[in-house]
Amino acid sequence: MQPAAMIPDPSSPGFWLTGTLDSVEPTLRGAARCDVAVIGGGFTGLWTAIQLLDADPGLRVRVLEMERVGFGASGRNGGFCDASLTHGLANGIAHFPHEIRQLEAEGRRNLGELVAFVEAEGIDCCLEKTGAMSVADHPHQVDGLREFADVAADYGVSLTFFDRKALAAEIRSPVFEAGLLAGPEQTVMLDPAKLARGLKHASLGRGVTIHEQTRAVGVERRAGAVRIRTSTGATLLAQHVVVATSAYSGWLGRLQRLFVPVYDYVLVSDPLTPDQLASVGWQRRMGISDAGNQFHYFRLTADDRILWGGYDAVYHPGNRVGPDLDQRPETFKRLERQFFRAFPQLIGLRFPWRWGGAIDTTSRFMATFGQSLGGRLTYALGYTGLGVGAARWAGGVVRDLILDPDADRLQLEMVRSVPFPFPPEPARSLTVAAVQHELARADERGGRRGLLLRTLDAIGVGFDS
Repeated sequence: MQPAAMIPDPSSPGFWLTGTLDSVEPTLRGAARCDVAVIGGGFTGLWTAIQLLDADPGLRVRVLEMERVGFGASGRNGGFCDASLTHGLANGIAHFPHEIRQLEAEGRRNLGELVAFVEAEGIDCCLEKTGAMSVADHPHQVDGLREFADVAADYGVSLTFFDRKALAAEIRSPVFEAGLLAGPEQTVMLDPAKLARGLKHASLGRGVTIHEQTRAVGVERRAGAVRIRTSTGATLLAQHVVVATSAYSGWLGRLQRLFVPVYDYVLVSDPLTPDQLASVGWQRRMGISDAGNQFHYFRLTADDRILWGGYDAVYHPGNRVGPDLDQRPETFKRLERQFFRAFPQLIGLRFPWRWGGAIDTTSRFMATFGQSLGGRLTYALGYTGLGVGAARWAGGVVRDLILDPDADRLQLEMVRSVPFPFPPEPARSLTVAAVQHELARADERGGRRGLLLRTLDAIGVGFDS
């Protein structure tokens, strides 16, 4: 029996966010006070609120969300929940070679605790313990995958290499040459919007007050506190403020140099028939990504649709984000062509769902943390597409910065250091365009990186799709 058809809503920001929504939490009105105000109702903000209350149930915590909980990247991503805190082991080795083993262990522990929390709270977010696979879709990538399996083993990460014949038994595509499989201790699949809604209810159950459709527009120091101004004129006075607005953090000027919002685009198909599903194999239902600089990520949803996204990474000058950028027909057409190249047996499959969203990207591709206003304001942002799992760990870092400044994790170089800042416009747009051009050329040249990319690699700066 086929799942019931869902009709795309053109006004919806994506497949996950369509359907029955929770009731709207009341907008902030007038003047209010609290101990900790969290700006942003995505994964970072919600996990921070939960962990603050778990540590100190007496805290008065309020969350301000400009739209609805999960409206941004938390509800628009592919649903890959990865253990990595460093945007992959290789990137972690490049930036923090002396503490990468600890960061890897922290990441696996964090993912295990996330899964346990979902199960204990009864959050129905279609979580599947499948693992994930990286596949080579060009011959030059095969040796790189095989060699990386050996590197990963040296760091305590178990990966299984599949040659072309073994891979064909897992996923049937004429273009995939090899694969590298990570187990469920490294990656699980889930419905990110349902996870966000589950975290919303877990927060409310702990006594958090959530204000949706409440946009923060400014913060200012007030004797021993911080005053938040909203677009409707309401104000909130808090002892501590947490900024958890990720790609939407341009409203706070001091954060603009730390990140660029890069738009990523996604397709979701109609449900596959049993014959269509059999034609591609995929019995493990693992998430998959290909190994290029400009890469695709793809997975099966709970009702056997294929989600296919990635490749294009689009920066709009001035760190611009907005609903007018959610649709990009030329990218959707390119993604469809690339999908049918990978899976020609599915030609004719429709992709009625298509959307985009902004990813908060730092120059080292992983989260950054900091404080200002005399330690009264704390921020975390910059997950670069791997925030579904890492945001929970980041929430713990933020909690410790507020409640336990001597905590061991706060001594990690990843937490204490800051990424290389992005230049102001117009140099920012020119730099991003140049790096993206060089990444595409590297893919065309069999993975060989040009002088610009090698220079950026040497100083710990780069870009990825």
